[in-house]
Amino acid sequence: MNKILTLILIMATGLFAQAQQPLSLTNAIIKALENNYDIVIAKQNQTIAEIENNWGTAGRYPYINLSLGDNNSYRAVDGDNLTSINLSGGASVNWTIFDGYSVNITKTRLEELENLSKNNTAVMVEGTIQSVILAYYDVLLQKEILATYNEVMALSQDRFQKTEQQKEYGSAVTYDVLQAQNAYLADRSNYLLQEVSYKNSKRNLAYLMAEKEAVDYEYTDNFEAITEDYAIADLRAQMIENNKSLQNQYINQRLLENAIASAKSAFSPSLDFSGGITGMRAGSKIGDTDMDWNNSANFYGNFTLSWNLFSGGNRKRALQIAEIDSDIAEIQLTDMQHDLDNSLANLFEFYQVRKELLMVADENLQAARLNLQISREKFEAGAINSFNFRDVQEIYLRAAQGKLEAIYNFINAQTSLLRLTGVIVQEYE
Repeated sequence: MNKILTLILIMATGLFAQAQQPLSLTNAIIKALENNYDIVIAKQNQTIAEIENNWGTAGRYPYINLSLGDNNSYRAVDGDNLTSINLSGGASVNWTIFDGYSVNITKTRLEELENLSKNNTAVMVEGTIQSVILAYYDVLLQKEILATYNEVMALSQDRFQKTEQQKEYGSAVTYDVLQAQNAYLADRSNYLLQEVSYKNSKRNLAYLMAEKEAVDYEYTDNFEAITEDYAIADLRAQMIENNKSLQNQYINQRLLENAIASAKSAFSPSLDFSGGITGMRAGSKIGDTDMDWNNSANFYGNFTLSWNLFSGGNRKRALQIAEIDSDIAEIQLTDMQHDLDNSLANLFEFYQVRKELLMVADENLQAARLNLQISREKFEAGAINSFNFRDVQEIYLRAAQGKLEAIYNFINAQTSLLRLTGVIVQEYE
């Protein structure tokens, strides 16, 4: 019977191991870039912009229409039947040959709109990468905190069990047991709550990857901070060159310049051409006589030159508004550049502080771990009481959590810095 139970446990363990799939940060980013809902929508919008960026949309090519008609009638007049058949067909061409360069202006606008759509997709990609990085490391953070709670809970449980044994032998009283039990139950509660936080963090990551089914992953990346030395001058150069929000502002500025050119083109004359051919075949007969057919054809080609000399000042006002909009965009661009410079300086300083806090947290944890080891030996030897040992436990727990949070905060600051400078895609591609 014991062998059967052992075999069942081994099979269950094997099935669990098979169900768990490895997931690195890179793979998590790849899954998100392929499946994330917002990115899928952004890519579809980009496809629409690519389709619209066409000379036909801009109005370079003529419009060609075909028409066919069949009109028949039957009429009775004084006992005679009059039958008539009219067949018609035609083809027409309409083409705006010149309209103040509006075709080229519109095509340039469509190209800029496509570039803007691509940049919007890139902004979405950058934001998704940042979110996945933080969500992935948040999973590792919650997992490490859970392990810390488990470590402290194991110490409390061991202390509780030893206190119960000491009571049996008369070396401890009920008060000591209750105190040890309360400490264990508090640590157990913290562990259970942290377990919920760990599960929530995994669900958040799965949502970013657009995974609807629960998959048990093994997160293969280490929860560690890799420090880099950056020069703020280099970071600013990268930001000016790569920041997608800034590039979008440049595109918006060019679109407004395009709007000025379009408003100016309204003052120009336009030349249109219309041509075509129409044909008709008409037949008629009275009574039982043979059908009498007549054929006709008409060809035409016309040019129309039109020039709106005055429209109540609407074109002038439209041009003035377009120029004012361009001036506003220039101010907004200067404002954005100033804001980005401030953000970069703040993030760079914050990054430097986080790097120092990381070293402080590491030293603090080492001291707290050594203090816990020594205090445990002293507590077991009776040199310190349970109150002192519990204080040391809580100090260690805070130090361990502080180290883990320092790692996550450093990763957060570093990721924000990479996002602002526009190189986060290169770093994690």
